Amino acid sequence: MVETTEKKERANSGAAGPREAPDVTRTTCVVVGGGPGGAVLALLLARKGVDVTLLEAHPDFDREFRGDTLHPSVMEIMDQLGLAERLLELRHSKISSLTIQTDEGPFSPIDLSRLKTKFPYITVMPQTSFLEFITGEAKRYPNFRLVMGARVRELVEEDGAVRGVRYEGEVGLHEVQAALTVGADGRGSRVRRLAGIESKKTSPPMDVLWFKLPRETGDAEGIVGQFGRGHIAVMLDRKDHWQAGYVIPKGTFPELRHEGIGELKRQFAELIPKFADRLEHLTDWRKVSLLSVESSRCPTWHRPGLLLIGDAAHVMSPVAGVGINYAVQDAVSAANILDGPLRESQGRLVVVDEKHLAAVQRRRELPTRVIQAFQAQIQKNVLAPALGSSGPFSPPLLLKLLPRIPVLRDLPGRLIGYGVWTSRVKS
Repeated sequence: MVETTEKKERANSGAAGPREAPDVTRTTCVVVGGGPGGAVLALLLARKGVDVTLLEAHPDFDREFRGDTLHPSVMEIMDQLGLAERLLELRHSKISSLTIQTDEGPFSPIDLSRLKTKFPYITVMPQTSFLEFITGEAKRYPNFRLVMGARVRELVEEDGAVRGVRYEGEVGLHEVQAALTVGADGRGSRVRRLAGIESKKTSPPMDVLWFKLPRETGDAEGIVGQFGRGHIAVMLDRKDHWQAGYVIPKGTFPELRHEGIGELKRQFAELIPKFADRLEHLTDWRKVSLLSVESSRCPTWHRPGLLLIGDAAHVMSPVAGVGINYAVQDAVSAANILDGPLRESQGRLVVVDEKHLAAVQRRRELPTRVIQAFQAQIQKNVLAPALGSSGPFSPPLLLKLLPRIPVLRDLPGRLIGYGVWTSRVKS
């Protein structure tokens, strides 16, 4: 069970000011970041009997324009946990292939329908629903604790090892002491910065503007992609609306913004004319969100007492929507490798030996490198030429031939659905 004690000074002095000693909580593992990777890791550790505290900086899980795609790898993990059927009772849609509309007509370079799995499709589900479901399951275990609105301010360090975090909550400053601190707080990871771990970045050739458009009766379902004359758009089915993504060359947003919201609407309507009449809902830039696309990877994902997973360790490009899936697989590998050492340290809060943290990185680094290399090739050979062209867009010959070559046609679906290898939950 999680043990909580208060400093006597706070009890004696009433409400604490920002400089007073914080409340102190002891737990075996503190996970910073309630995204898919952090939430799944917390659930897995709680199921294994490890005392775990999950800290989420926001007061709820509701965010706009977050990744909502659960690939077969994640659905199989949910199935191993006995949760897949109940998860699929939530509102969702299924996509078995990706079709891209070009000036030459449609083509489908990715098909998951032939994968040998109970889930030969991508499950599109609001990330909010997924996170509420996972944390709801974790709450069934008395050794799990969720703190919303917990903004981490500093690491607790002792003898060169990280021993927890201090965070600002709704009332005052709090401290969580732990045998292991896990940074799962996304691409802008504060834990990573506080730990002094640097990531190596690449420069993808694009950024993405996200905005909402209304759905109408008779609209297609799933994901719609459109390439043409220097522009790329993707439409994600959100049941009651479309999440529209408009891909622009890297660094060109200030110029487009200067030209006005009308120019964005004109370009988008030219690319997808059937949605032109719905753009009247896009009245100003406040309804547009800019995703500055990047891809990066930390050379080292750990320090004594500290582990990074998910986007905190390796920021993924949005190409193929694999970010959630790699974060969840990181979580599974971490739980498999660390549950024994964490249970051994429980109660005494002995810092987990760094060799175990290095083993997590060894397990997950190769799959990460491979998918990032794949994304880089798509960006270089497909997206960059498409954005740089003023004429009709023609996909690379190899991409058009893949679906026609039996021995090769399933490779893209396999890579996107699972990666190099998938993580399985250890009994």
